[in-house]
Amino acid sequence: MKRLIALGICLIVGIEVLALILQDRRYVLVASGLALALVLLNVRRVLGHRNEPAAEPDHDDLGDGLRRWLSKTETTIRWSESSRADWDRHLRPMLARRFEIASGQRRAKDPAAFSTTGEMLFGAELWEWVNPNNVTRAGGHQPGPGRAALEEILQRLEQV
Repeated sequence: MKRLIALGICLIVGIEVLALILQDRRYVLVASGLALALVLLNVRRVLGHRNEPAAEPDHDDLGDGLRRWLSKTETTIRWSESSRADWDRHLRPMLARRFEIASGQRRAKDPAAFSTTGEMLFGAELWEWVNPNNVTRAGGHQPGPGRAALEEILQRLEQV
């Protein structure tokens, strides 16, 4: 809105300067009036659309969002039930980020407080699966903790 008014003022001033440069002062008032009318019509158009209710999302858009969420959830569950390498690659970073956000503890700021808070919240057994510093390179074929551990971790994160 501010940009529209600023551009309108620049348009009016520009037209007046152009008319004065051309030495034909008969059209200064007419040209400025037309520029002002153009600016006012645009301001009215912009203000008129603010009062209209927002268009409701298309039912297909809602269905697409639900399908994406369902697909992402199914993929997350599959990762939890597969190998430790998948857990370390996909779930551990997500869970560590959610833990940082939920607890307010930043790993980069104070690693000791981050680990202590994690152990207090999850317990030693579950913290092993959330701790971002517990990634192993060699244990890729070991089984992950499974869906029950993921569910328990998410429940504890919700309680924070």
